[in-house]
Amino acid sequence: MATMKDVAREAGVSLGTVSRVINHAAGIKPATLEKVKAAIEKLNYVPDQYARGMKLNRSYTVALMVPTIWNSFNAEFAYHIEHELAKRDYKMLVCDYDDDPQRELAYIQMVKENKIDAIIAITYGDLEKYINFDLPFISIDRYYEESVSYVASENYQGGRLAAEELLKHGAEHPAYIGSYNCFPNDTMKRYDGFKDVMKEKGLPLLGIHELEPVADFQPLLNQLLDENPQIDAFFCNTDTLLYDVSDWLSERGLRVPEDIQLIGYDGMRLDKSHRIPVSTIAQPLEEMAKKAVELALAKIENPDMPAQAVYLPVTFLEGNTTKK
Repeated sequence: MATMKDVAREAGVSLGTVSRVINHAAGIKPATLEKVKAAIEKLNYVPDQYARGMKLNRSYTVALMVPTIWNSFNAEFAYHIEHELAKRDYKMLVCDYDDDPQRELAYIQMVKENKIDAIIAITYGDLEKYINFDLPFISIDRYYEESVSYVASENYQGGRLAAEELLKHGAEHPAYIGSYNCFPNDTMKRYDGFKDVMKEKGLPLLGIHELEPVADFQPLLNQLLDENPQIDAFFCNTDTLLYDVSDWLSERGLRVPEDIQLIGYDGMRLDKSHRIPVSTIAQPLEEMAKKAVELALAKIENPDMPAQAVYLPVTFLEGNTTKK
């Protein structure tokens, strides 16, 4: 098998230069980079990741913790995380804790014991007393009291945008449907943005804003619509909830969007090429994943790096749940 020395000899560069190319170091001249890559390809050189990891005390693996992989949002996010890590010769370990706090804690313990280099987590549980913040930990949406970086979409602007689009599409009495967690996280700002637009327009704030867990929205929805039959639109704080509300409306004999318009939040996809065809506030998942990976790897390289809060813009995507 070819060695790093063979690659250096073939490319006519130093061993250190080959090492820098393999480790994606900055500042390498394009011509040098191409020579080393050509030598690697010609010699079919495969870096010894195990030896490399032992030398640097790394596993070159990042754990991604998600509430469930069944959710299209989480699955797509995992896809982009894996893609970004692979570009940097890292592997991804998916930890699906199925909304179970005990499994969540068990995964954190497993990550610690197996010397995983970092955690990227979509989590809303009570974890602060269990997380060793010496381990690079990047949160998606959730705030922590300790110095933990997090990445989020501009949830407040997303809530405002949803309200403004419903009004622009002819709704006169829009309402909000969603739940919130007892632990502070950025997704709660979706409600704040919607609420502020209603106040600015002089409209009543109608809707459901319940503390999680909500076992069944249907009784709450029936009560809301029975007491407020003038409602002609809903902003659902996730695309998954939008589908539940759409099914409930169908059971009540109401048409979407003719009778009641719907806007969701997330911009979930059916597959890589097709989005779910609903009107929604789309999060920039690819950019969120890229930033989360960048923060995680930067923290690995520099454990003293200060925490950062990164907000990325959202967009409205027209679908079949609002009027044209």
